[in-house]
Amino acid sequence: MDTISIIALTMGAAWASGINLYATIFMLGYLGTTGNIDLPPDLMVVTDPLVMTSAGLMYCVEFFADKTPGVDTAWDALHTFIRIPLGAVLAMGAVGEMTPAVELAAFIVGGSLAAAAHATKAGSRIVINSSPEPVTNWTASIGEDLLVIVGLWTALNHPVVFLVLLVMFIGLMIWLLPKIWRGIQRIFNSIKNFFSGDLKKEVTESANEIMSNTDN
Repeated sequence: MDTISIIALTMGAAWASGINLYATIFMLGYLGTTGNIDLPPDLMVVTDPLVMTSAGLMYCVEFFADKTPGVDTAWDALHTFIRIPLGAVLAMGAVGEMTPAVELAAFIVGGSLAAAAHATKAGSRIVINSSPEPVTNWTASIGEDLLVIVGLWTALNHPVVFLVLLVMFIGLMIWLLPKIWRGIQRIFNSIKNFFSGDLKKEVTESANEIMSNTDN
């Protein structure tokens, strides 16, 4: 693999892991097993039948969990501790047998990219789940699955195109994440105000009732 292809595979694996780790592992394993791509030696572990079976089973679980409002947010919170470190590991394995400095750099950059992609996905889901209808949630989840598949395919077959699109995606994340954070803050403030208002109302009504009974 040439340098551009290695960089695209490294960044593609990390980015896709932040969105859907299990689909990423299964797809890389499938493509490596069928001979569609030549994986670096350190990444050949994803072609192991045990790894592919585990990734496939977990993808099936995630497929349904990710399309259930509320459950998807809990799932994303749990996978903060799974997607990010494994995205970094996949990025490090994708650079192949290079110097420890290159592998460490890939680990750092890959982990950061996986974290950013995961934060964008998880944060946008919290905002989307504020809507009572489930269609938007399903559409977002299916779109994310397709994005991972198409993104990885592009990284493997058209590395230059993928890297250009990745730079655009990073720019979109930089622009979008503050807006998502403000949206999450508004949602939690609304929930806080709702319960605070209900509690205050309940206390006032109870006090008035006690005063009324005392007067009688």
